[in-house]
Amino acid sequence: MKTLVVITGPTAVGKTELSLHMAKFLLSPVISADSRQMYRQMSIGTAAPTPEELAQAKHLFVHNLDLEDYYSAAMYETDVLKVLSDLFLKQDFALMSGGSMMYVDAVCNGIDDMPTVDDEVRNMMWQRLNDEGPEALLSELRLVDPEYYQIADLKNTKRILHALEVYYMTGKPFSSFRTGVRKQRPFRVVKIGLNREREVLFQRINRRVDQMMEQGLMDEARRLYPYRHLNSLNTVGYKELFNVIDGTWPLPMAIERIKKNTRVYAKKQLTWMKKDPDIHWVSLDGISLEEAVGRIKTIIF
Repeated sequence: MKTLVVITGPTAVGKTELSLHMAKFLLSPVISADSRQMYRQMSIGTAAPTPEELAQAKHLFVHNLDLEDYYSAAMYETDVLKVLSDLFLKQDFALMSGGSMMYVDAVCNGIDDMPTVDDEVRNMMWQRLNDEGPEALLSELRLVDPEYYQIADLKNTKRILHALEVYYMTGKPFSSFRTGVRKQRPFRVVKIGLNREREVLFQRINRRVDQMMEQGLMDEARRLYPYRHLNSLNTVGYKELFNVIDGTWPLPMAIERIKKNTRVYAKKQLTWMKKDPDIHWVSLDGISLEEAVGRIKTIIF
């Protein structure tokens, strides 16, 4: 049976290295499931695959968008299913790797069909966010869609905005489009979750941030500063350094805050992933890369 192998896990756990080995074994390109590595201008801050890593295996959905491009999990679902349909005509296995869980879920389980939001409504809501602030929009969401307000991540401004966009496009609450029905796929899905001891993972995160700074993250942030209002740059690493450029934070404080916010993000990823009963967990603590690959092969076959 045609099989999609998904390698996921928190940021900095080691997905890229393992994915390169599995891509060679499965004779598959790496279908990236990282919503930020898609943007061409954001290489360092998103830990996108290096030119050397890109040369080892073909990668799809990496550096395929410009900063201004609108993209969503629903669009990703459509695009990846088309890629998989083509791949499975020629081979039995395909590989997806990344930690953007909404994107992983969109491909594996499907997401609800939502109305398309036009540019006029989207621009209006972003303008309102800038003019009125997030608290005003939260209050409005509570009035027009109390059902979604009760379950929404109220700190996720992008999702709050999208719920209101759908409401203004259709006149119906966002919650009315949420069915929660899992879609059947014409292929088998094997999800592999990579993990490490919490302290080890946090040390890797801290070390990666230091490496990003050495690689030129500050210069990358300066180049992107004129576009800081874009949703694509509402991302850990850039937001903190924009405060340095603004003159509101000193650089050492921003670096420590990037580390802290990345650790918080990793914990959120793990909380989401731990709720998925379909994930087969592989701890990378105390084992070699070859041993990890061997365990993954055992799960797949």
